[in-house]
Amino acid sequence: MRILAFFLLLTATSALAAPDRLTPDRLTQAAALRDTALAKSEAWPLLESLTTNVGQRLAATPAEARGRDWAVKAMAAAGLVNIRTEAFPMPLWERGTETAEITGAAPQRLAIAALGFSGATPADGITAPIVYFADYAALQEAPPASLNGKIAFIDHRMMRTQDGSSYGVNGVVRRVGPALAASKGAVAVLIRSLGTDYHRNPHTGSTTWPEGQAPIPAAALSLPDAEQLARRAKAGPVSLHLVLTPRFNPNGQSANVSAEIPGTGPEIIVIGGHLDSWDLATGTIDDGAGVAITLAAAKAIKDSGIKPRRTIRLVFWGAEEEGIWGGRAYGEAHKAEPIVLAAESDFGADRIYRLSSNVADTGLPLIAEIQRVLAPLGIAATRNNSAGGDGDVAPLIANGTGTINFEQDGSRYFDYHHTPDDTLDKVDRTQLDQNVAAWAAAIWLAASDDRALRKK
Repeated sequence: MRILAFFLLLTATSALAAPDRLTPDRLTQAAALRDTALAKSEAWPLLESLTTNVGQRLAATPAEARGRDWAVKAMAAAGLVNIRTEAFPMPLWERGTETAEITGAAPQRLAIAALGFSGATPADGITAPIVYFADYAALQEAPPASLNGKIAFIDHRMMRTQDGSSYGVNGVVRRVGPALAASKGAVAVLIRSLGTDYHRNPHTGSTTWPEGQAPIPAAALSLPDAEQLARRAKAGPVSLHLVLTPRFNPNGQSANVSAEIPGTGPEIIVIGGHLDSWDLATGTIDDGAGVAITLAAAKAIKDSGIKPRRTIRLVFWGAEEEGIWGGRAYGEAHKAEPIVLAAESDFGADRIYRLSSNVADTGLPLIAEIQRVLAPLGIAATRNNSAGGDGDVAPLIANGTGTINFEQDGSRYFDYHHTPDDTLDKVDRTQLDQNVAAWAAAIWLAASDDRALRKK
């Protein structure tokens, strides 16, 4: 009996002395959060409310401000505290009239959308010959001044991939292609949309201009129209009449919105999505879904009544679409805080199929625990420890903060991305809830832990 009593005492003493992370309680709590969210999370009603009652949320406009008002109320309703709105300056760009028509004996209207920060044509438009480039490399090879007085049309071949990698490969066409064409004398630029659908829905998105370069008109063609124009250009000379009348104001303003579940210690975990969207639809998959997923995950943790060690801070960034304005402003304003982990949901609402990370070596056992709890959701093990993180958290990661990526199936994401088709009916509620289940479980495990996660 003495030996048994001694053994029981030793076991009890060891359990009391051990850090919380060595007990099974955290895994049990995470599994409960996972299963509750998987059965039915709050993400769908949140997403429905945002996209129905607010709609599109173009950066620096009153529409984006209405989104922030919605966010403040939704965060408070979820029981989060320390709600803050942090404004930052940025330029305002708004879409105007946009039409394109092949001229000549066989005229044809084309479906286009101006690119963010496109320059404008005169009100009555311009007419000029088209010069076709099969890809960005072909444009690079064009001699200086060879496009004087002409409209450059830049083609490419973006493929459907699960991880969205083809978007990164071809993104240069939109992001810097117009500026390169302008430097060679082009009066306007058309690009094949960065998309994988074959509807006559052009995909918008931002383009950039070097300091001192005046923006020229720049627009994206829907895929069927891009292929039609390519055929016409290859058959012989073709001219186009183009009207783009966007408006630009350098003195705009956006803001980030944040709220917290306070922890018992000083360290902070940042999660969230970007609140702004393009103006062609309701911004459902980009990025209303990310907003709803992370808010629903935070609410699930809050509703459970369990107290985290690390503060969980939910951030809805402004003005991501037009150049990560909110993410950069947030990273600068909060660079001195002990933010140990940051993650953003910004790839739609389809299922998570894999987890990746970028944390200090001391945090890898935590990543293994997260993977253990997420495995029943069909989420594969982390492939490496060098994940890059989404755009708004990139400034935090550059400052040493660790990150985890919830890698979603992007097979159909670029059918709708930045198009008039980015609407609520595209979301599968079961897959949406799988996202919330993964986020709630993983973030709880990270917030209840104390192992070092920062890379520097």
